[in-house]
Amino acid sequence: MNFACHQISKTFTSRKGKINALRGIDFSVINQDFVCIVGPSGCGKTTLLKIIAGLIQPTSGEVTFTDSVEKGKLRSAMVFQDLGLFPWMSVLDNVALGLEIQGVGRRERQARASVFLARVGLASFIHSFPHELSGGMRQRVAILRAFLSDPQVLLMDEPFGSLDTQTRLVMQEELLRVWKDYHKTVIYVTHDIDEAILLGDRILVMSGRPGSIRADIPVEFGRPRQLADRDRPDLVSLHWQIWKIIEDEVRKEVGIVQ
Repeated sequence: MNFACHQISKTFTSRKGKINALRGIDFSVINQDFVCIVGPSGCGKTTLLKIIAGLIQPTSGEVTFTDSVEKGKLRSAMVFQDLGLFPWMSVLDNVALGLEIQGVGRRERQARASVFLARVGLASFIHSFPHELSGGMRQRVAILRAFLSDPQVLLMDEPFGSLDTQTRLVMQEELLRVWKDYHKTVIYVTHDIDEAILLGDRILVMSGRPGSIRADIPVEFGRPRQLADRDRPDLVSLHWQIWKIIEDEVRKEVGIVQ
């Protein structure tokens, strides 16, 4: 096992009173598992990710990790939709940033970052700056930075949400390729059910306010996976199984109630 959430609940206090964001979140994750979390807006998916990362503390419950963190290593790394790349740093230095934080010398971290960038076709952009790259390229840089920092757990919060449909499809396959080469435990938040099915070993379905886990569904078909697999009858059936769990809440969110 890599880590476990034990009855995690979270309540925020605002000027309007208390906001219950999460209630009774309980699950465990094994090493090198790719776990997707889907659910409607407002059900606490990002809050849960931040609790796992240690960025905020739960009101009750706890997150426990099986293995201790090696000296100089990161417990977790996060990839957000807005990337968090530093515009004044080159692509090479952005990718190598996690290693710099860990105290790795400049020559070594740049050499390791260069290898990563070459493997995803960005070798000719190492001296470019983020604003000189396409959206998909910038997202690759953010993902590579997280993988290269070698965390125990990689946390991804809708990293492809701002990309157009075609680029998003390409980036999903790119992510699977990098994950295959550098197997890491990944927790991946998305609104896209098909994306979760393509990427995940299992899918946690969240809903409600406060958010809770309504289902923990294994994706029982092998790897490697391709975009064409989405048309398989068993995966279409899985899509609708997940949709029926969250449908009513999504319709209420947009003001359409049957």
